Amino acid sequence: MVDVSGKEITLREAVASGVISMKPDTFRKIMNNEIVKGDVLEVAKIAGIMGAKRTSELIPMCHPLEITHVELLFHLLEKESTIEIESRVKVRGKTGVEMEALVAVSTAALAIYDMCKAVDRGMVISKVKLVKKSGGRGGAYQI
Repeated sequence: MVDVSGKEITLREAVASGVISMKPDTFRKIMNNEIVKGDVLEVAKIAGIMGAKRTSELIPMCHPLEITHVELLFHLLEKESTIEIESRVKVRGKTGVEMEALVAVSTAALAIYDMCKAVDRGMVISKVKLVKKSGGRGGAYQI
């Protein structure tokens, strides 16, 4: 683990995104709340938040952080039968929250897959990436 004890506490924020693509019928069932397991996007939102909070338990060299904010947004692209997932994570700390934002997106996408796999095992999770980060000695980053 990297020693961050000498670093300054600053407001740090990271935004990540990813995509899950599916059959048009699966997309329609999600939109009409027809998935047997329940409200897919609400479950995915909770899963993403939980994933962000537990990142240090999943990624071996990640510092445990006192996250101050996690937000998950879903952009529904009906023509493409795709859901774009975006996470925004904030912390006041000595290290950034890029991994937490990436894990939030990944966990939300996996929750969507789990909720819908009975009707569509061919869903594809892709394009998980860091979109933006700010705060800390490394400065800002944006695609």
